[in-house]
Amino acid sequence: MKCAEQDLLLYAVTDRHWLNGRSLRDVVEESLRGGVTMLQLREKSLAEPAFLAEARELQALCRDYHVPFIVNDNVDIALAMDADGVHVGQSDMEALDVRRKLGPDKIIGVSAQTVEQALLAEKHGADYLGVGAVFPTGSKDDADDVSYDTLQAICRAVSIPVVAIGGISLGNVSQLSGSGICGIAVISAIYGAADIRRASLDLKAATEEMLRS
Repeated sequence: MKCAEQDLLLYAVTDRHWLNGRSLRDVVEESLRGGVTMLQLREKSLAEPAFLAEARELQALCRDYHVPFIVNDNVDIALAMDADGVHVGQSDMEALDVRRKLGPDKIIGVSAQTVEQALLAEKHGADYLGVGAVFPTGSKDDADDVSYDTLQAICRAVSIPVVAIGGISLGNVSQLSGSGICGIAVISAIYGAADIRRASLDLKAATEEMLRS
């Protein structure tokens, strides 16, 4: 499976901090019902057997909705359960090494904050870039800010799709208009909402409007 631009329109990243007693499967299904176009499972502290079981459950759900399923960082888990792809950060395994492990048919996303990082990721076989944080965010303590100008420069420098991430909400997504991105990646704007399906629907519509303007 390869990554199409439309798959990156509304890219949801899981975070169990926002579960509030609900199961991860239930909140993910609500977001898929609301129109999420790609899902990334992000688990920083789950033991491998539980991570693998959870990943398999969510992938089955994503396949029901025809949405690509991506594992954050853990290439071995992605390989073991035949995930659609992996997303790695700058401090994780290089895209080149990930490609060697996963083979030619999997989606590889790489986090980038500079034009240099973006060009290297593209050269090493990344299928898309996640660029941010474009706004202040509470989801990642180590997320450095990326200015609108840098985001635009990265989009112009590479030929692969770029998604913006970091602090994006219904209230500020329009500020990304004209940057060259093909979509947004969000955590709390969807999973922190009281009505996840409605939040996904509204955010998707706002993102489509931003891309048209």
